[in-house]
Amino acid sequence: MAPQTTEAKADGKRYDQDSIQVKEGIEHVRARPAMYIGDVYERGLHHLVSEVVDNSIDEAMAGYCTEISVTLHEDGAITILDNGRGIPVGIHKKVGKPTLEVCLTVLGAGGKFDKDSYKVSGGLHGVGVSCVNALSEWLEATVYRDGKEYRMRFERGRTTKELEEVGPTQRRGTKITFKPDDEIFRQGTRFDYDTIASRLRELAYLNAGLKITLCDERGDEERSEVFHFPKGLREFVAWLATSEENLLREPVFLKGRVDSPDSGGAVEVEIALQYQDTYNETIATYTNNINTIEGGTHLTGFRTALTSSMNAWLKENKNAFKKLKEDERPSGDDYREGLVAVISVRVPEPQFEGQTKTKLGNSDVAGIVQSVVGQHLRAWCEQRPAEAKKIVGKALQARKARIAARRAKDLVRMRKDALGGGGVAKLKNCDSKKPEECELYLVEGDSAGGTATDARDPRTQAILPLRGKILNVWKATHEKMLSHQEIATIIQVLETGVLADFDLSKLRYHKIIIMCDADVDGSHIRTLILTFFFRQMPELISAGHVYLAQPPLFKVTPKGKRRKKGESEDAHSKYLMDAESLEQELTRLGLEGTRLVRSQGEGLEASGEELERLIATVKDVLRVARDLEKKQIELRAYLARQKEGRLPFARVHQPGGKGGKAVYSEEELDEWLRAARERKPDLKVWSPGDPLEERPRADFEIVRFKTPKQKLEAALAVLGEYDLGWEDLFAPEQQQGEELVHPFALVRGSEREALRSLADLPAAVETLGQRGVEVQRYKGLGEMDADELEETTMKPGKRVLVRVTIDDMAGANKMFSTLMGSKVEPRRNYIEEHALSVAADELDA
Repeated sequence: MAPQTTEAKADGKRYDQDSIQVKEGIEHVRARPAMYIGDVYERGLHHLVSEVVDNSIDEAMAGYCTEISVTLHEDGAITILDNGRGIPVGIHKKVGKPTLEVCLTVLGAGGKFDKDSYKVSGGLHGVGVSCVNALSEWLEATVYRDGKEYRMRFERGRTTKELEEVGPTQRRGTKITFKPDDEIFRQGTRFDYDTIASRLRELAYLNAGLKITLCDERGDEERSEVFHFPKGLREFVAWLATSEENLLREPVFLKGRVDSPDSGGAVEVEIALQYQDTYNETIATYTNNINTIEGGTHLTGFRTALTSSMNAWLKENKNAFKKLKEDERPSGDDYREGLVAVISVRVPEPQFEGQTKTKLGNSDVAGIVQSVVGQHLRAWCEQRPAEAKKIVGKALQARKARIAARRAKDLVRMRKDALGGGGVAKLKNCDSKKPEECELYLVEGDSAGGTATDARDPRTQAILPLRGKILNVWKATHEKMLSHQEIATIIQVLETGVLADFDLSKLRYHKIIIMCDADVDGSHIRTLILTFFFRQMPELISAGHVYLAQPPLFKVTPKGKRRKKGESEDAHSKYLMDAESLEQELTRLGLEGTRLVRSQGEGLEASGEELERLIATVKDVLRVARDLEKKQIELRAYLARQKEGRLPFARVHQPGGKGGKAVYSEEELDEWLRAARERKPDLKVWSPGDPLEERPRADFEIVRFKTPKQKLEAALAVLGEYDLGWEDLFAPEQQQGEELVHPFALVRGSEREALRSLADLPAAVETLGQRGVEVQRYKGLGEMDADELEETTMKPGKRVLVRVTIDDMAGANKMFSTLMGSKVEPRRNYIEEHALSVAADELDA
């Protein structure tokens, strides 16, 4: 019987046994990367770093690693170096290949599955460094083990250089350097320093005594930070609690270890807590170094034990609180007012659940945490009765405020303009009753609210104007918050309720869009609204319902363009979101009808796509020039060292820059190092990514130009197609008093713009482009009419919205506390530290 075949009627394509493809290992990771790292955007990109760092953290948790260094290189690569045991390099019995190669090329290979290697392992997905290898343009692994240095190289997950023994070493550990593949991460492969710093800081707090160094070589000046916290969680809580007055002299620290067969072994519990003179609760929870944003059983156990332990102490010491009745004991909510706590548990076999798999589900952990907290917190109370009295006293005050807030909430419900009554007077509601298609715009000011009302789609878009700056809820009581007109209105309109009554399922609008001016006041109002949502309705943010509108920054309008009958005034205008888009538009306009020629002689005439290509090439060269300047190398000097059409790959020099030698390939560099080690076996060579403390003791330093070399050789090839050389990038050298020479010119009609060098080309074309247009920079929503606002900011398909997310709850708490808290000094220090990093066009004049 012949095999059956199914023909697709729509397009006639065959679907049979030959249609089924089987992809294994590396191929499957590259074909479906989102299955392994979540997505191929910024979050997935940084997940690669976490996977490698987690391996080093596992070594630290097992007691074998004390230092980790992370270096961001200017070529887009990143290096993670630890001083652990080093990945084994011997031949793996089952596979017949070096174990290092197996770990880097076989999915699921590693020591995390062997309880003798790691009792507890970090990392949420555990896809391993083999997945990182598969999604990297290239990866180099160096192992320092048993007194020897070993190295391997891979490209897109495939081995390109077999394991080699480089030579003797006194180091121990593993160094992984990789560059993400732009074929996978097509929206960009640039690592964000702050994202990585936030995670490394968190890991250093969670692993007391571990030293983590982060260095960024990409900026005009190197940035570096050292995260080292010998007291671990106690310092974490102190860091989170710096923006308000602390109630306790020092944080409470609780630690315990309980065997649990249900969780695969011993569960370790560490908790630090502090109280502040504020009304907010800040609790960060972690399982095996994973930020469990949605909480879980460890949080449940802690909350239960906190309330029962403190109330038990209160019962035994009721004489310290005169006239206290039995039914006036504080509730759990009261004990959590002003609380700052970090809960960290280490579970051999964690079970995660929830929408984002960041909620701990092990049922036995609740009882374990409850037991540890109950035992140690009661002991702490007995040892420090004065401190315990402060906690109970604050909770009793919170109870009184809670009862007052309940009355205020009841008054809010009974207001005449409450929903279900006459509605909110200034709310311009939408017609649709389907929450999933409804949008609520929170607009700054009645004037902008009126324009937005005219610009909206009344079927799905509702407008709520907000008058002035709303209350800063970070330092307000619940009673004061609920009595504030604008906040009470927002609560009514959303229909979710607030505090203990909050119910996300009742949300009236599934898109809440904050639309404010692009000035200082607008930024302040936006921050106050986000503070309210973060503090009182964080579920709105974590569920992805909060957005920021992005009005355009520039409007470009042609001068003297005649309108056709029926055309609007802005029919030929363009709206641009940022300075980069403006630069691209002016370049496009400047290219129209423009030719680049030599001022004397023939041989060059570039226009249209050719001229556009030359501009892009010159911009690439200028970017590389800035990168080389960071290494104290001038572009002209580097280009002048060409040898047989090749540019230097690296420079080897003695400390202080003396005795520099240029090498033109990696093979040539390796050969030089081999020869140098034969002459001096204990030769010490330092290169970026190695520990900084080893640099002063090095015999030689290596400065690699891998990316500049590739980019400049590609640029020179393009210039060569137009009979141009690298010398044309620079203005001709002239003697003092000589007339300036302009080798090139831009010609457009009767206009002629002389150029001293090709480096002047991009700016000159932009200048030509700007001559025929008017550029307007918007400062506020009030400068737009309803049609402009609709087309640029409110119309689906044309607008740009930014969804607000929280990846680092502890970091977000710290940031809000610093900027919105009552202490002035932390806010001033933050502003002074970051003021110089703000670009000039981000400042409000």
